[in-house]
Amino acid sequence: MSPIVITQLATGLSVLAGAVFIKSVMDQKPMAGQFPRCPTCNGTGRVTCFCSRWSDGDVGCRRCSGSGRAACSNCGGSGTGRPLPAQITVQPPNRPY
Repeated sequence: MSPIVITQLATGLSVLAGAVFIKSVMDQKPMAGQFPRCPTCNGTGRVTCFCSRWSDGDVGCRRCSGSGRAACSNCGGSGTGRPLPAQITVQPPNRPY
């Protein structure tokens, strides 16, 4: 065998081994991300635009750019849940001296 064939064979085997490794990792822990899937849009990031509910059957507005699908207001179009940026502070009770 020539050195080129051996190099190509080794490269192919390493690619195959990497694919098998990634598949085994994906089977154990799917890529769900850090946050759960948005329940409003089911993870797509898009919802039916309100313009498609008009009585004349016309679809298209600035919000959806004529597609009839707008960004989900629950997840902001990311498709995943996101934490609320809230901070809770607790102050000690006022005690008279």
